[in-house]
Amino acid sequence: MSFLELLKIEFMKVKRGKMIPLIFIAPLLVVASGVASLQNYFSPEYTNAWAAMFIQSALVYAYYLLPFSMIVVCVMIAGRETGNNGILKMLALPVSRDALSAAKFCVLLIYLFMEMAVFLVVFVITGLIAAGSTGITEALPIMYLLKWCAGLFFTMLPGVATMWVITVLFEKPLLSVGLNLLLVIPGVLAANTPLWVAYPYCYSGYLVSCALHDFTEKGVSIGFNLFPFLPCAILVFVLALTVAIKQFGIKEMK
Repeated sequence: MSFLELLKIEFMKVKRGKMIPLIFIAPLLVVASGVASLQNYFSPEYTNAWAAMFIQSALVYAYYLLPFSMIVVCVMIAGRETGNNGILKMLALPVSRDALSAAKFCVLLIYLFMEMAVFLVVFVITGLIAAGSTGITEALPIMYLLKWCAGLFFTMLPGVATMWVITVLFEKPLLSVGLNLLLVIPGVLAANTPLWVAYPYCYSGYLVSCALHDFTEKGVSIGFNLFPFLPCAILVFVLALTVAIKQFGIKEMK
């Protein structure tokens, strides 16, 4: 069985669940509340309205709602096999454990991509409504929005890999969810320390915090430096994914 066929099977499994509606909840909540809280301050002369709306919406989303939704998706993907000893049936097939675990992680990344796409679409629609109702004529900065959504996606990868390895190592959903939630909550605190590069749960939030600082402090840019972030992020991603692949189904094989 090729990896592409295995990936298709894994995606068909989780498609029967309720994950598709799940990825709409967080974007709808955060965009609606973020844009609504700023709309009363807008006037036809307001400048940088799109950037203000995006940062207001993405800040809480990047630190909390996006990680929370990915934690739930991790558990739901893993639960498709742990329920009714389904993993034993899968391991009995002539399929590599490594390939099976990698396919599940790829499905997780597809859902992350889908949620970011939903966030972008919902934000654009809500922003256009807010701009139209307040008379703002500022053009839709589609490249700006695509750049930041892509940034959120890529900075979220190490965190998602860490969430997945915890889900694999701790089979009980309550334990894996609880541990992941405990690691997400202090993300804001970690982002305000020099050790933020070693804390993958805060990467996306830190990215938006940098954008907020640059927006509020005109002419003073702190930027999002790729060094030392990129080496640390790659290391975390590779280590977490390697452990998850090697440990997947190992208890059932004994």
